[in-house]
Amino acid sequence: MAVQEHRLNFPLSEADARRLRAGDLVTLDGEIVVTAGMPTHERLLRCLDGDEPLPMQLQEASVMHLGSYSREADGRFEVLYINPTTSTRFNPFMPRLLRGFRWHAVGGKGGLDRASAEALQEVGGVYLSFLGGGCTLLSHAIEEVRQVGWSDMLTHYRLVRLKVKGLGPTTVGIDAQGRSLYDDEKAAAQARRAAIIAQMDAAR
Repeated sequence: MAVQEHRLNFPLSEADARRLRAGDLVTLDGEIVVTAGMPTHERLLRCLDGDEPLPMQLQEASVMHLGSYSREADGRFEVLYINPTTSTRFNPFMPRLLRGFRWHAVGGKGGLDRASAEALQEVGGVYLSFLGGGCTLLSHAIEEVRQVGWSDMLTHYRLVRLKVKGLGPTTVGIDAQGRSLYDDEKAAAQARRAAIIAQMDAAR
């Protein structure tokens, strides 16, 4: 099947997410929530447990693992640049967060594990893979800081709701049907492993 290109409004709806397929390209307009923090994900789980209130509405939000360089100037919070951070760090948290908040789009770099892919399939969500090291390109898409949550945390750990226009393109790394490009590549590499080892042995 040919790769499709999409320009979609965010937060992504379940219907739009379920139409996407692994390998498709998606450019983002609208609102996303960004964070790069392990402590932030731990705190979100405490919110699901009812131990503290949420700092903003996150049900069916589009949450991206994007690190940022930010500053507070003249009473305003400015995000000067964004850059993807590695999502695999958050594998222990993501299945429960995906199901608890019904996120239809998450993203970052490096992908998520099989348990997270199953949660995405259940809630109708996709994982979007951002260009690693593409902060200049990505940062041009920032239009406005709409909301900041948990100002008691370090700036790049806070939850920041951004208005973006033309963010991307990103690649659908995991789709709502459960297909993961990361799993595909791992399986392909494992399938070639025996032949590669045999070639190396023969070349000794």
